[in-house]
Amino acid sequence: MAKTTVNAQISPVAGMDVLSRNEVSRLRDATQGGLHALLRRCALAVLTQGIVSDDARGMLERYPDFEIQVLQQDRGIKLELIHAPAQAFVEGRIIRGINELLFAVVRDIVYIATQVEAGRFNFDDSLSITHAVFEILRNARVLKPNIEPNLIVCWGGHSIPRHEYEYTKAVGYQLGLRALDICTGCGPGAMKGPMKGATIAHAKQRRKSNRYIGITEPGIIAAESPNPIVNNLVIMPDIEKRLEAFVRTGHGIIVFPGGVGTAEEILYLLGILLHPDNVHIPFPLVFAGPKESVAYFEQIDQFLRLALGDDVANRYRIIVDDPAETARAMAQGMEKVRLFRLNNKDAFFFNWALKIEHEFQTPFRPNHANVAALNLNRNQPRHLLAADLRRAFSAIVAGNVKEEGIRAIEQHGPFEIDGEAEIMRALDAMLASFVSQHRMKLPSSKAYQPCYRVKSA
Repeated sequence: MAKTTVNAQISPVAGMDVLSRNEVSRLRDATQGGLHALLRRCALAVLTQGIVSDDARGMLERYPDFEIQVLQQDRGIKLELIHAPAQAFVEGRIIRGINELLFAVVRDIVYIATQVEAGRFNFDDSLSITHAVFEILRNARVLKPNIEPNLIVCWGGHSIPRHEYEYTKAVGYQLGLRALDICTGCGPGAMKGPMKGATIAHAKQRRKSNRYIGITEPGIIAAESPNPIVNNLVIMPDIEKRLEAFVRTGHGIIVFPGGVGTAEEILYLLGILLHPDNVHIPFPLVFAGPKESVAYFEQIDQFLRLALGDDVANRYRIIVDDPAETARAMAQGMEKVRLFRLNNKDAFFFNWALKIEHEFQTPFRPNHANVAALNLNRNQPRHLLAADLRRAFSAIVAGNVKEEGIRAIEQHGPFEIDGEAEIMRALDAMLASFVSQHRMKLPSSKAYQPCYRVKSA
C-alpha cells in the first residue's frame, strides 16, 4: 500500500528572500497572535492541490498530524514538513511547482504581517488600501513592466459540470493562441480550465514566460486549493483586497458559469464600473459559456437589469458557445485598453485610473448582524446597491465554505437577508436555481442545507 504521508525538509528552488529571526519566530508561533496556524492551513492547501473539495475543515481533518516548521539556517531557510501528503512528492522529492507555491505562501504571510505590524499599511482610507494592494503584488513579482496589456482574469465556479469545465478549457486555448496570459482565483473548475487550455496553446505557439497567476486569500484557500498550473501564487489579506488585485492587474475579465462566489465577483466589478468616475475607462467584460448555460446567463442578466437598471448591460457582453469569438473580443479589448493607458499615461501593469470606493475595499465580516444591516433597496446610488448586494453574496460564500461563516451558521442558524421585495424575489429565485444546479457546493451524498433565508421573498 502506498505511503500516504511523507516527512521532508525542503529548500526553495526559485529563490527566497532571507527571513529575520523575528519573522521565523512569528511563523513558528502557534498562539492566537502568531502566524503558524495560518501558515499550516495555507501550506496544506498547496500540498493537497488536485484534490477537489470545498470543505474548509476537510483537509485538516484528513491530515490532522500534518505539521510545518520554518528552519533558519546559515544559507537561508528550509521548511520542515511532517506527515505531509505523499501526493506532493515523486520518488521522495517534492514536486517543483509545489515547492515554489509553498515558499510563495511563506513570502506573502510574512510580508503582509510585518508591513501591517510596522504601520506601513494603512487600511483606513481608499488610496492607502490601493497602495497596499500594489505593494503586495509587487513583492510577489506579479507586476511586470514592459509588457503590453494581455492579462485576462477568468472568474467562474469551482463546482461546475464537466461540459462547462471543458468549455473553459476551450476558451483558454483560444486565449493562449492569441498570446494572452491567464489570472484566476487559482482553484479548480473554471479557475483551472482556462489555464489548462492556455498551456496547450502557448506550447503550440512556442511561447515562453507564460503567466498563470492565482490570487487567493486565507479564508478561501483551504476550500479552493491552488490548481497545479498556477506558477505565480499570491495570498491577499482578505476577499476585498483579492478582488481589487484582480481588477487592478487584469486588463479584461471573462466570467464563466458559477454560483454565489461568481455572482459576488460580478457585482463587485459592475459596482466599480458603474461609478461615474469610471464610465470612460475601457474594461472588457464577457460572460461566456456553452449553449447549455444560456439559461444561467439569462437569469444573471435579468437580475442585474432589475437591481441596477437596464443600461448596466452596456458594460458586459454575453457570448454563448463560441470560444474563438470570446477570445477575439478580449484581444480587441486589449487594444482599447492599451490606447487608453497610453493616452492617459497610466501603467500597463496596474490600473491606477480605476476609482474604487471605500465601500468596495472595507472587509465585510460575515455575521448575522452585518448581513441584517445591508441596504438592499434601490433608494441609493447604483454602485452602492451593488456593493451591498456583493456583501450579501459574500456572506453566503462564507456560510458555505469558510470556517468563520460555517461557525456562525452552526451557532445562530441561517443568515437572514432582507430588502426590497422585488429584488428579494429575484434573488431567492436565482439562489434556488444555483442550489438545484449544484452550484452552491460540490455535489455530495448530503443534500445542500442553505446557510441563508431570504425574508421578503
